[in-house]
Amino acid sequence: MNLLSVQRVLLIGSVFALVFHIHNSSAETLIPKAIAPVYPWADTKSQYGIEKRIPFLGSHVAGSPEALPPYVSERLFPNLRFDRSLELVNGPDDTRWFVCEDPGLVYSFPKESTVERADLFLDIRRKDARYLNWMDQRRIWSIAFHPKFLTNGYVYVCYLDPKPNPQRCRISRFTVDMKNVASPPACDPDTEYIVLEWISEVDHHGGCLRFGPDGYLYFSAGEGSAGYDAHNTGQDITDLNGSILRIDVNRTVNGKGYAIPDDNPFVNVPKARAEVWAYGLRNVWKMNFDRTTGDLWAGDVGQDLYDMINHIEKGGNYGWSILEGTHPLLPERKVGPTPILAPAAEHDHSEVRSVTAGYTYHGSRLKELNGRYIYGDFETGRVYSFLWDGKKASKPELIAQTNLRLVGFAEDNEGELFLLDYQGTVNRLVVRPPSKAVAQAFPKLLSETGLFASTKENTAAPGLIPYNVNAPLWSDGALKQRFIALPPDSKIEFLPVDAWQFPEGAVLVKTFSMEMKTGDPASVRRLETRLLHFEEGQWRFYTYIWNEEQTDAVLLGKDALDRELTIADPAVPGGVRRQTWHFPSRAECILCHNQAPGFVLGLNTPQMNRDFNYGVVDNQLRTLAHIGVFKHPIADFYKRSDTDLDAPLPRVMKLADPQDKTATLEDRSRSYLHANCAHCHRFYGGGTASFNLLITNPLKANRIVDAPATKGDFGIADARLIAPGHPERSMILQRMNKVGAGRMPQIASTVIDAEDIKLIGQWIADMRNSQAPDNN
Repeated sequence: MNLLSVQRVLLIGSVFALVFHIHNSSAETLIPKAIAPVYPWADTKSQYGIEKRIPFLGSHVAGSPEALPPYVSERLFPNLRFDRSLELVNGPDDTRWFVCEDPGLVYSFPKESTVERADLFLDIRRKDARYLNWMDQRRIWSIAFHPKFLTNGYVYVCYLDPKPNPQRCRISRFTVDMKNVASPPACDPDTEYIVLEWISEVDHHGGCLRFGPDGYLYFSAGEGSAGYDAHNTGQDITDLNGSILRIDVNRTVNGKGYAIPDDNPFVNVPKARAEVWAYGLRNVWKMNFDRTTGDLWAGDVGQDLYDMINHIEKGGNYGWSILEGTHPLLPERKVGPTPILAPAAEHDHSEVRSVTAGYTYHGSRLKELNGRYIYGDFETGRVYSFLWDGKKASKPELIAQTNLRLVGFAEDNEGELFLLDYQGTVNRLVVRPPSKAVAQAFPKLLSETGLFASTKENTAAPGLIPYNVNAPLWSDGALKQRFIALPPDSKIEFLPVDAWQFPEGAVLVKTFSMEMKTGDPASVRRLETRLLHFEEGQWRFYTYIWNEEQTDAVLLGKDALDRELTIADPAVPGGVRRQTWHFPSRAECILCHNQAPGFVLGLNTPQMNRDFNYGVVDNQLRTLAHIGVFKHPIADFYKRSDTDLDAPLPRVMKLADPQDKTATLEDRSRSYLHANCAHCHRFYGGGTASFNLLITNPLKANRIVDAPATKGDFGIADARLIAPGHPERSMILQRMNKVGAGRMPQIASTVIDAEDIKLIGQWIADMRNSQAPDNN
């Protein structure tokens, strides 16, 4: 049977082929059972799922439906990489860069492209062995050099100290001995002088420090709660939270480590904190001054739907939490003492998810950007710009789509702009090189992509390779079909655990379908087909929406779209339920398909190590290896080195099917969390709750068992991420079981995953307290 015939058997008259899954329960001591070793190439079966690779010749997926942004990012200092970098600051003498790492470290390095290493400047981590857990360490948010640093040696640091109860943000001054300054410079942590601190109980700490052109120190304090301004601090100027503050660190008054400038806006307001310069802000992560005009710009990370860029004025009120940007949030709350000001720019969460303020560009290298304010998004890597005429901003323009976690921007003394990646690299913008991306040529219909022999019959083109995964991502009950489309003679770089590397021009195809009558396969209708396309070193994301006739699908524009489905369901009152289906924007796709897991979520060894019914049932890895899809023989990854016979034998790993009841509860539960959550909840993944859900780690190493909730507790007493034996106190489960604000997953899902919630709940209920790690 040839591949086209196999595909017809798979597709015509049915949405899914029958899939076989064989659970392997054996495992070595250090390998979770859910990812037990399997060696499919050693199988002696003579019949493969596909006997011969058919070249796929017909792809018309190339270029982009819109003109690509005019700039791309370029990495600088290729020999340097930092660990969870949070801030990049130009040194006082413009010869060195300084980088803050989370937790508790500051490094510096010379501005030389070939620099080999960075030098430790300051270490404020606790030295006591009891505090080896990095979540208990002090976490540096920002540093600022005193304007007279070259004579007084003062450097100011804002950091979070999680050990006091409640935890607090702190601004401290450290001193470099300028009479005996070392090369490279270093700062003694024992010189710490605490300037001030404020309580920041859960999250949204702010913490950005900047000296203004007036010589005063400005800093941001977030709302300090888990959400919805729980302490009603946004419009309250009697505390520091939810504000930008301004202090004079050159004087001390009344036992404080600072004085308050006489012209601060609320100096004479009874009960007000006179430090407040502006308020009504949720979480200003970064802010910066315009080197030419002195204007202060701040990026405010919104909560539900919008992120904002604000032009900060003296005494300004920016609306939180009455408004989120220009949109009502909690309108019944009392407005503060000054009128609410509109943001300069506002982005909904289909474009921007965690805005990072930048700078007005005054450099000479990119002259066409001169005078434009440039900023970006931590989650999507997008970079935007607008012009400010002194009163209002022009419409923001997308100027770059990067693969960076844009945690900060910096400028040097020449006004040139630099981009800091949370994953530890320093970058800059450069003009996009000539590209083959032509907007007019991109297929607007699914039938024009060349991926289907017939869209009407839902028949894939010859050469496409069907596949399935062990632990699928929850998609509100949708059924899925998946295919790999590779250019002729191209190869995949196989890796035993990490994401596979795909060749230029690869297209991954996934069609989502829904039963319009629950339990009736004949009622299945296709909703959308999503494409992941690898071109010019980047993955690009597209959605095609199927028409009512089910004959073709139309390309969705760059923005998101919601559509209500009416589904016959005898299990609900009235026999009909309405379900919102979310077609994601191109920017939203990268929230899950981010750099940390390698952009592609399902095509990796632990997910692909399973049988598939190609017409002949065979292990997918064995079949792909047989038809020559992989660049190197799989077995090469699993041989002992002749020179290192004592080295442990690497393994092919395998996730469990969460609904395979022959597997253990732990295998199934951890596989589910790995597939559905770990693309964000890992280092560099973008999940703001700092814990790890990778199944490749021992459970204790992930520090989720008996660990305190750090992003709110829904009013649950003694809430934990996972409370052994107590599902009702376990926030990971409670967030799965919630709709609306606080739900996980937070995008593209409005339907509770009842079966897997039951699974995770049973796993937690059966969990013994002995599994809890030592969090000290």
